[in-house]
Amino acid sequence: MSETSIGVIGAGVMGSGIAQTVATAGIRAVCTDVDAGALERARENTTSGRYGLERAVSRGKLSREDADAALARLVFTPSLDEALATDVVIECVPERLDLKLQVFRALGERAAPETILASNTSGFPITALAAVAKHPERVIGWHWASPPPIMRLAEIVVAPKTAAATTERVRELAARCGKNPVVVKDFPTHWGFVANRIYFAMVQEAQRVVAQGIASQEDVNQLMVDCFNWPVGPFAMVRGATEGWK
Repeated sequence: MSETSIGVIGAGVMGSGIAQTVATAGIRAVCTDVDAGALERARENTTSGRYGLERAVSRGKLSREDADAALARLVFTPSLDEALATDVVIECVPERLDLKLQVFRALGERAAPETILASNTSGFPITALAAVAKHPERVIGWHWASPPPIMRLAEIVVAPKTAAATTERVRELAARCGKNPVVVKDFPTHWGFVANRIYFAMVQEAQRVVAQGIASQEDVNQLMVDCFNWPVGPFAMVRGATEGWK
């Protein structure tokens, strides 16, 4: 392959946003999905969606020339093999462990031995995904945040058998995409994802405050925004993560 390319498995909100971000960074992005409707929606989201390229141009965040170049690097296809003919593949299927294991088993069989296989999972152990792939040294977690074109999170999760070269390659690509890569360790016996581990602890405590009648959800949101300068409070974060940032 003459240029760096990234395949994205899954054309949902996260998958399409990741593909757009990758293409904007000058990397060819090949996004695939078994659902033709999802592919069509992904095309629309990356062009005219709230965080799409057209809005980035209208807000002065991206030049017309750069937006057109990003679109030219974006490929949406039903062909899994086309997405696998890349340097790095990012899995973005729904958060079901059985489904992710099925996908990584297939990726291990069909991807080239040198292809890095990354998962955007926010909590499932990377060690489990690596165990079903043929080349565990090439398996890694690359956790993005929603919406991918905006959020700078790049939580790089390494399993015990992940090769140092795999980790460094993904770190480089994350930085090229404008993210702040942070490498954390995967622990199959307990949750090794830092961002969501702390996030869920915060949400649980906020829920306890409301359940005890101390304050309303709106009050908790406002206090956290005013005290800690968060963009939104914990309950607004939950709504944004589950329903999308509208």
